[in-house]
Amino acid sequence: MDNGVRTDFSTDIKSSVSSFRRIQQSPLEKTFNVFNYVLFALLSLMMLYPFWHQLMMSLSNVHTAAAGGVFLWPKQFTLSTYQTVLRSRGIMNGFRVSLIVTITGTAAGTLITAMLAYPLSKLHLRGNAIFMFFIVFTMLFNGGMIPNYMLIRDLKMLDTLFALILPGLAGAFNIIIMRSFFASLPSSLEESAKIDGANDVFIFFRIIIPLSMATVATIALFTAVMYWNDYFSTVLYITSKSKWSMQAELRNLLMNTSQALRDSGVQLAQDLTVSENTIKAASIIVTTTPILIVYPFLQRYFVKGVMIGSIKG
Repeated sequence: MDNGVRTDFSTDIKSSVSSFRRIQQSPLEKTFNVFNYVLFALLSLMMLYPFWHQLMMSLSNVHTAAAGGVFLWPKQFTLSTYQTVLRSRGIMNGFRVSLIVTITGTAAGTLITAMLAYPLSKLHLRGNAIFMFFIVFTMLFNGGMIPNYMLIRDLKMLDTLFALILPGLAGAFNIIIMRSFFASLPSSLEESAKIDGANDVFIFFRIIIPLSMATVATIALFTAVMYWNDYFSTVLYITSKSKWSMQAELRNLLMNTSQALRDSGVQLAQDLTVSENTIKAASIIVTTTPILIVYPFLQRYFVKGVMIGSIKG
């Protein structure tokens, strides 16, 4: 009996070893994988270095920054550039406006997108195909800049923050993504809740939304990035400089640094510790940092969303 067990055990080991050898990579496959790793490492470095270069330049002394070259670390470390940038009234005011627009637009836009996508995920809804046609139609055709401007003007929203918030509340792409996720949820959840006496509003906010946090977080990040990076709406709809967004201030600063800083009460001629190049670099970092801070908090929802999709797929 023991000999039979040993024989079977040794046979299993031999078959496992032979299977392992069969799945071992060939030299060509190993070479291809190494090539992929090196290629994607270089591509990642190419995308990361411009941001790193601006960060190191903004932390460098004005004279070493003026010399140019490769910046792998700060040359004569200093924070004087950031002190100057944060002293600028225009930049800080733009930061405040962008923060208000982004937080308000993201919260309202994510909620409206979810409330639009949920009923559209029900195939028994009358006119479902018609509503989806009009939503998809907006992805392909747009009235253009002048009709949009005339619409905002007729709605009396010119030179108000509503002009920066309302046009981007519900995007067709986001609605389609959220609708697809809602449609994948089992209908038995809603049926059980309705048997217990729950209405549609209770089901949506207490059952559907908590189960959809990965998708909601993804849409919220898409919306937040869209609002934070938007500068053209400010150029098109806003005339008061006090209502300029951060991106509009940054654009103005990059195009005419000296004049933009003078308008904000900062005189480069009197401040010999900074230059136009270091000011531009620091402004870019200040503008980019909020989104970089937000992303790690939503990363776990992205991972969860990928896992959900892999299980259901």
